[in-house]
Amino acid sequence: MKRVDVVSAIIYDAEENILMVKNIKGYWELPGGAVEKGEHLHQAVIREVKEETGYVCKVKELHSVREAYFQDKEHHALMITFFAEITGGQMSILDPDQDIEEVKWVSTQTFQKLNPKLYHMLKLNQQTQAFYDFEGNRTIG
Repeated sequence: MKRVDVVSAIIYDAEENILMVKNIKGYWELPGGAVEKGEHLHQAVIREVKEETGYVCKVKELHSVREAYFQDKEHHALMITFFAEITGGQMSILDPDQDIEEVKWVSTQTFQKLNPKLYHMLKLNQQTQAFYDFEGNRTIG
């Protein structure tokens, strides 16, 4: 099984809205993606946020480390999520893979409606400190 490291960012604006991206497969998620060979986790977060949203960000503290097996792709994924803050740029999609079709700021309640599974896995309604969770065998989406 291939090991894949994936990073993502939880970014809030001044009104406590969260930045989300819509994948071309139709589901909403946090900006992020696979860590490239030789890349540090913080570098990967900054690159992925820029590519998927157009924003430049600064990585802050760790939110969570989650782990899952994706049997359909034969991947063992380590998913590392950080809090980040916008330091520049403007909203636009610069994704070279063309996987993102929309970017928007949403309320926590809207996040929960758009992706209830991710909302629950990230413990956005209860999380008070960084955590680790093994999510077992999963499918993409």
